[in-house]
Amino acid sequence: MQRWRDRVAVVTGASSGIGAAISLELVKHGLRVAGLARRVDKVQELADSLAGSPGKLHPIKCDISKEEDILHAFSEVKEKLGGVDILVNNAGVVHETLLSDGSTDDWFNMFHVNVLGLSICTREALKSMRERSNGGGHVVHINSIAGHYDVSAPGFHMYSATKHAVTALTEGLRKELVSQHSNIRVTSISPGLVDTELLRHGSNKTLNPEEIYTRIPCLKPSDIADAVLYVLGTPPHVQVQSSSVIILCDKWEKFAIETFCFCSVHRD
Repeated sequence: MQRWRDRVAVVTGASSGIGAAISLELVKHGLRVAGLARRVDKVQELADSLAGSPGKLHPIKCDISKEEDILHAFSEVKEKLGGVDILVNNAGVVHETLLSDGSTDDWFNMFHVNVLGLSICTREALKSMRERSNGGGHVVHINSIAGHYDVSAPGFHMYSATKHAVTALTEGLRKELVSQHSNIRVTSISPGLVDTELLRHGSNKTLNPEEIYTRIPCLKPSDIADAVLYVLGTPPHVQVQSSSVIILCDKWEKFAIETFCFCSVHRD
């Protein structure tokens, strides 16, 4: 992580959970972090708690479902921090909604945040990375195991569809960057169940998040932050294409899978 010291990272959904944990670790490793979130006061609280750390957290108010907010946020990052070296697309929403009679508003919200917002942030970050003198960078998508497997729980197939889209977008971007002989890397990290506010803030009709988190072994936000540090810490010639982070437990051994795909970064 030493080579990223004093570089600039943008983390979306930085107000709580995984985004807050990632922001905290990056600041501790000496990065300047732009924490994007609607609840910017929460990001400011985290920034205040990190005073005196090697790096610094800069709160920026941004609703990832709105393109104008994203464009303004990246403009602010360029003006105040000089540009982007790392993007962590963490912001996401989940709503329990059936395909047969679900809410169109819930469907739109999930696609606007999980897919379109992620894509707009990626596009703007890539523009900035290409302008930087080092010519490199790293895009990290916080995906989900729901983006790789069929979800058995009714009401979560639309959410799963958004995460399958992230899987496809990761591979598509990787191929684009390879064809352009770019030094920018892209990684998808797919956690299993993580104890965060994601389910608690979604539209839940039959699901009780507290009961789920009590009954099923789950990951902590810091576990995902550790995975981000790992992929960022690999040498420049190595790309971690995808990673699944899942609880290891005898009771849940069928989910005890961790996959890393490595490929060299193409250069002239």
